Parts: sequence; structure tokens; C-alpha cells
Amino acid sequence: MKYSLRIKLAVILFVIVAGAILGNWFINMVFQEKYYISMKENDLIDFYTLMCRTINEGERVDEKSRMEMVSVCEEDSITILVVDSGLEVKFYSGYSIMNDSLIERLKNILFYQNTDFGELIAHTENYVMSRIFDEESGHNYLEMYGNLDSGDIFVMRTSIDSIKAALGVTNQFTAYVGGMVIAISLICVLMLSIGITARIEKLAHISTEMSKLNFNIKYHDERKDEISMLGSNLNVLSERLEATISELKTANNELQKDIQKKEEIDEMRKEFLSNVSHELKTPIAIIQGYAEGLKESVNDDEQSRDFYCDVIIDEALKMNRMVQKLLTLNHLEFGTNTVDMERFDLITVIDYVLNRARVLIEERNAHVIFNNKKQVFVWADEFQIEEVITNYISNALNHLNGEKIIKIDVEEKDDIVRCTVFNTGENIPESDIDKIWEKFYKVDKARTREYGGSGIGLSIVKAILAAMNRECGVKNVQNGVEFWFEVEKCIENANI
Repeated sequence: MKYSLRIKLAVILFVIVAGAILGNWFINMVFQEKYYISMKENDLIDFYTLMCRTINEGERVDEKSRMEMVSVCEEDSITILVVDSGLEVKFYSGYSIMNDSLIERLKNILFYQNTDFGELIAHTENYVMSRIFDEESGHNYLEMYGNLDSGDIFVMRTSIDSIKAALGVTNQFTAYVGGMVIAISLICVLMLSIGITARIEKLAHISTEMSKLNFNIKYHDERKDEISMLGSNLNVLSERLEATISELKTANNELQKDIQKKEEIDEMRKEFLSNVSHELKTPIAIIQGYAEGLKESVNDDEQSRDFYCDVIIDEALKMNRMVQKLLTLNHLEFGTNTVDMERFDLITVIDYVLNRARVLIEERNAHVIFNNKKQVFVWADEFQIEEVITNYISNALNHLNGEKIIKIDVEEKDDIVRCTVFNTGENIPESDIDKIWEKFYKVDKARTREYGGSGIGLSIVKAILAAMNRECGVKNVQNGVEFWFEVEKCIENANI
């Protein structure tokens, strides 16, 4: 990858390590010799101070002080010669051959036979410090000579050739070690960068999956560092994001349902207005026509006027029943109607509805068969179940034909009770069987108009059962049609 973090991290760490090693090597090459000479200068000055404090005028150096100065000279590789005004040796340190050369050097300085100070470093009232080359020994020295506070004369040297050899070895060794360190560092840097970037790449992969709304992938790492903490936080973020998206989807689903319900309500409202207008148009036109006829005295005889009035009253009653049913259905569909669940005997309700409809049954010459006499207790809204049974029986009477038999049966199953109402007559066309529960839908409009039906009764049945979370239906059978509905069975039926 062109912009791989692994490569960038490896290069940066390698450059830092290699730069540090090469920088150290370069600094050694350029500044280490100067630093060494500076340290030797300080050693000479410090030893000069020690001599001024230790060697007194006219006195010999005691053994303890001598040993202390000798120790310092040996530690700092200093060769020294101190003489009094009569050139008698007062203190020395170093090899005798060197002392001889120092004596010669001191004589040359004192009697001005050699005024070559070499590279002058410091020139004070009491001493001169310079960097010289001794042709006799072929070595470079850092030299100091002058007078002590006691008046004694001194000259001391320390070799600086050894530093060059040491620097050469040190720099060569540094180069070898640096090369090995760089190689090892390169391997370590690659391993480190791979270890770090592999975990970061895993986090990047997780974030990519999260962007695709895949929240199953999680980060797992037992280490307790910042990357693991980031992974843990990413896991928490994934869970919270998943929960939030789930809530949003749920809310969106509910919103879609609300929008759909609103659209359905708007459609129902339009359909309602259209159907009501259509259903009321005919009775209103009839009432208007017969009322105008009465006003204009189309027929003067009392019998004709009574007939006109009866028609107007009958149409007004039909309109009133239809409006009442529409109001009932409206309450059911919009959930404003309260369902009062109570325990009651379904057989008693069916007997009551049949007794109330006895006049209509006799008028239609119907033969009603209802043999269930054992009590069957159910849980439901008694008033609304009575309305359901009334609509089923009315529907059966209105569509009765052939042998004119109406059969009612109550069957107990597990935890429900199914009530069926059968009537002989023509089957419902299969194309219409699912539509009969819709408001104002009429399979045979002429026949429905004949008995004054509005096409609302079955819609009310469907809405009542839906409000109680129960089922209802219809099926074509031999010689007729069978409507059914179910209610919850009361457990006490088992003991009755």
C-alpha cells in the first residue's frame, strides 16, 4: 500500500535509530578529541592548583603530600618536574628518561634557548599552557610551565597522541556496533511495526464492517494498552450503534405503519363518504318524490296518502338504521368502542336473539334448527356478541332459499367455542367471498335493496371480533352458506 501505516512507522523508527547512531558517530569524530584535550587542560590546571596548595617556599614536600600528587599524576597521565631557584629538584613524577627531557626543556625555557611555545592555549601571569610537538620523542603534548606560589619553577606534560589512537579504535568500534545495532533495530522495528499496525488494521477492518452495518464482528485482545482500550470502546460503540439503529428501524417501521394507517383512514374516509352518498341518495330521492307527491296532492284518496306516508316512514327508518350502524362501525374501527369482557352463557344469548327474530322467521317461513341446550359459558362482550349473532341470523333470513333451513350449532374446542350459522340458498361467488366483509359491499344489489340491506352488517361483525382478537369467517357448503365466529371458552364449562 502506498500510504501504509506499517511502512511509515517502520521507516520513521528506523530513521530515528539510524540517525541517533550515525549522529553519535559523527559527534565522536568531530568533537571527542577537542573534548578530551579540554579535559586534559582542566587536569593540568587542577594539578597546578594542587601544587600551589601543597608545595611551600623553602620546605620539602612531606611524604603524604608527595604520594597524593603522585597518585593524581598517575591517574591523569601527567609527567612533572618542580625545581627551586637553584634548579634543585623539589618534586617529580614520571619516568626518569622523561625527567631528563623535562630538565632539558626547563633549561631551554629558563635560559631562553627555545622560545617556540607551539600552539598557545593559555598565557597567565603564573603559567603558560601550549600544545607542542616534541621532535626528539616524536609525540604531541599538552604542556604547562611557570612559577608556583612558592616561587618554585615547574614544567609538566601530558600526551595527547594516545587520544587519537583511542578515538580511531572507538570510532571503528562504534561503526561496527552501529551497523549491527542498525540491522537489529531494523528487524525489531519491522516486528514492532507489524505488531502495532496489525492490531490497527484489525480496528480499521472492524470500523469498515461497522460502516456496512455489520455489528457481529468484535475486537478481542487481552493486552491492557491504548489500542486495546480503543478496541473495547469500538466494541461498546458497535453495540450502542446497533441498538440505536434497531430503535431507529423500529421507530421507522412504526412511522411507516402510522403513515399507512393514515393513508388507509383517508381512503376509508373517502370511501365512506362515497358509499354513504350513494346509499343515502336513493332513499332521499324516494322520500323527496313521495313528499312532493303529497304536497301536490297527486292522489286525493286517504289510502294513497297513507301509502305515500308509509313509504316515506319506511325509507326514513332504513336511513336511520344505516346511520346507526355506520356510527357503531366507526366506533369499532377507530378503537373508541370499549370491549367489556365478561362471563356469560352463549346458548342463552342465541335463544334470546331467536325469540326476538321469531316474527321475521315466521314471515320468511324459515325452519330454524338449534339443538344445543347445554350451557356453554364464554368470555367476551355479551352485548357485542349478541350483535354478531343478530347480524348472522338476519343475513341468513335475507338470503334464505330452497328448503329455507337455518341451522345454528355451538362446538367446543380446546380453549375456544365456535358458533356456526348455516342457511340454505345460493353459494357466494368465490370472487366475492373475501369482499363481503367490506363496508357497503353487496353480492346481489337488487336482492339487498329488496330487503333494505345496507352492506354494513358483516363489516360490524368483522370489527367486533377483531376488537376481541378473535376470528370469524364464511364458507360455501352443499345447498347453502355457513358463517362462523369464535370466542374464548370459560374453563368452568368442563364442570357443567
